[in-house]
Amino acid sequence: MPWKPERRSVASWATYDLANTVFALGVAGLYFPEWLIDIEGYRDRDLAFAINAAMIAVIVLAPWLGARSDHQGRRRPYLIVATFVSVGATLFIGSGGPGPSLALFSLALVGFHIGSLFYDAMLVDVSTEQNRGRISGLGVGVGYVGSFIAVVAGRLLIDEHGHAVVFRVLALLFILFALPAFFFLKERPRPAREGHPPSINQTFAQIRRSWQEAGRHEGVIAFLVGRFFYSDAINTVIGGFLTIFALEEVGFTRDELEIVLGFGILASIFGGLGGGRLTERIGPRRALHFALYIWMTAWIFGLAAAATDAKPLGVVLVIMGGFALGTTWSADRTYMARITPPDRYAEFYGLYATVGRFATILGPLMWALIVDYAGWGRTTAMAALFGFLVIGRVILGRVDDSVRDWSQA
Repeated sequence: MPWKPERRSVASWATYDLANTVFALGVAGLYFPEWLIDIEGYRDRDLAFAINAAMIAVIVLAPWLGARSDHQGRRRPYLIVATFVSVGATLFIGSGGPGPSLALFSLALVGFHIGSLFYDAMLVDVSTEQNRGRISGLGVGVGYVGSFIAVVAGRLLIDEHGHAVVFRVLALLFILFALPAFFFLKERPRPAREGHPPSINQTFAQIRRSWQEAGRHEGVIAFLVGRFFYSDAINTVIGGFLTIFALEEVGFTRDELEIVLGFGILASIFGGLGGGRLTERIGPRRALHFALYIWMTAWIFGLAAAATDAKPLGVVLVIMGGFALGTTWSADRTYMARITPPDRYAEFYGLYATVGRFATILGPLMWALIVDYAGWGRTTAMAALFGFLVIGRVILGRVDDSVRDWSQA
């Protein structure tokens, strides 16, 4: 009998996207970078190194945990544990000074990204082939409501109570909105495999086997390589460096930036919901290409804003980037589901996560080298990331998104 997801399960899955976006925008994207660099006086490279430490851990853990999940036939327990790790670490950020807070921020990022791996892989549990793009877009659209919540919480609390209180409140909001997924997200039935699940000692061998397995399926490797390049640019910017760029190079005040981000978040909601429908109408390949072209245009406006001190151009960057962001993630994970065999979802989403996180190592590292070591400035760093968008789009031109016949696989 064909799998038919329950509405409650779909709603719980989408609400989890709202939960982790509270962390992604509120902690990682806005208030932690501001606190670390503008208030505590640390440098761009300190934020970059904290992100890189987390991403190295994710690169090691994601494929192994994905393979264990596939072996056991269950994903929700891993989602729950990863979420509690992220929330627990976030609760104490800002309480013990910048040094310990950097370590806690890295740990929170590990939990956040591991949780996102299983959340993304569970798209197939809450959708069918016919509505997958729409459900993916629904998750993205609902998710960016979490960005509004994060910004509002910050505006209400930060001036009177400080950043540490904001981090604690955002952590509690993260777990609050994640709870429906813990109780009501119903997984598609899948049998557990025989034998023992892979151990941590087999992690690197498992990564190699996963890449070898991915090479057997048309388009998977090329998609992941292309994703590496566009994720490098996008994840670096939304991971905190856009906040620094907007405050230090374009000249926004914090209050101005929060207002502009509000419009950007609204654009992200429309991008997610509209991008989901667009993905169903024209396919994930063309929808993702469309999103990348919007990103390139937004990037050009941002570079022009920094060069001319024109804040209105910076507003265009944030709003266009917001719309493109929603559309990108709607099409991106639908694209991955389209080219992945059903019995390899969590394993290949482990590679999908690994590629994105490895890109998130290179991007901040390149940013730190250009800004703090070469002294070429943040505008040059943004221009370098623009080149990665272009490379990613070129590589994706080789990947076909036609529906596969997995009965012959």
